[in-house]
Amino acid sequence: MPRVKGGYVTRRRRKRTLKLAKGYYGSKSLLFKVANQQVMKSNMYAYRDRRQKKRDFRKLWITRINAAARLNGLSYSRLMFGLKTAGIDINRKMLAELAVNDEKAFTELASKAKENLK
Repeated sequence: MPRVKGGYVTRRRRKRTLKLAKGYYGSKSLLFKVANQQVMKSNMYAYRDRRQKKRDFRKLWITRINAAARLNGLSYSRLMFGLKTAGIDINRKMLAELAVNDEKAFTELASKAKENLK
């Protein structure tokens, strides 16, 4: 069987991987084998963290809403239940935004939630 040389296809593939590994520490950016392993692992982290980012932001919003709710004499769960029974349909991202930037509007929402709890 004749010997098969890598040719430009292999060189292009390796250059593409090394280009992705640019900026990595030590041999991870210089040697193809090590760089390839690190690029694959980095892609796994990127895939995982694109999903985890959504969870992290939701946790942050809930924490901010809870802190603002407690300033108005409610817990997070009581506030959310009160808003639901009041028929106020607002997502957590916007509630957290109100809690941080517009305390007056958040206080009004909290008072409406309190009314509907009784």
